[in-house]
Amino acid sequence: MKKIISVINQKGGVGKTTTVINLSTALGQLGKKILVIDLDPQGNATTGLGRSNNENNKNIYKVIIGHEDLESSIQNSCVENVDIIGSNVNLSGLEVETANDPNRAFLLKEILGEKNKNLLSKYENIFIDCPPSLSLLTVMSLVVAEELLVPLQTEFFALEGISQLIKTIERIKINLNPTLEIRGILLTMFDKRNKLSTQVDDEARKFFKEKVYKTVIPRNVRLSEAPSHGVPCIVYDKSCLGSQSYISLAKEFVEQENRKIY
Repeated sequence: MKKIISVINQKGGVGKTTTVINLSTALGQLGKKILVIDLDPQGNATTGLGRSNNENNKNIYKVIIGHEDLESSIQNSCVENVDIIGSNVNLSGLEVETANDPNRAFLLKEILGEKNKNLLSKYENIFIDCPPSLSLLTVMSLVVAEELLVPLQTEFFALEGISQLIKTIERIKINLNPTLEIRGILLTMFDKRNKLSTQVDDEARKFFKEKVYKTVIPRNVRLSEAPSHGVPCIVYDKSCLGSQSYISLAKEFVEQENRKIY
């Protein structure tokens, strides 16, 4: 079964963290056991799942530099069936700290590999929330991932940005991770009153075909409000349009796994 999924787009503000938090929550509510790894130094997935991003020891930075083991760094989130390894602002210095390590792109892969196989076997999926850049942290996540989930904002220049990402993915496949695949493209911040949203939707489906999820995530005030309360939107207001969209996405995600069409 495919397990490690990086949620990636080098553009900021496209809904990566919102997707990680709410898709994980919706899958948890379907009884799936999920682990979230917050690889963004901003730590928004950490706080959005009810944990502190100022935790000095239990974070992915300490695990990568070898000061903590993986097991002690896994924490319960505020959601049933969803665990998290939180982020810390020190992650932003990792690129400089590991500058002399020729294998630094593989550090996360080693951690999530054979030596922790038994520990991680209880999780059906491991989602990695990537930073909004093509930095070392993003490369690490591309090297360890089996699949990618790409949130795509339905706005001008969105498809232009994704072509750059696809070139990066192809380079990673040639040099570092030949089995890496895009599992799905998720259209976010969709506004049906806006003609441009519909145009981007059409273009994305023409280009990526069945890789684009049928579910689209609308612009929704509740999705923006929920992080300030330290809970996923699905917990904050399950009935709002944003929450219902992520619940629908989770069902589509599970069906996709069952059909193995990707």
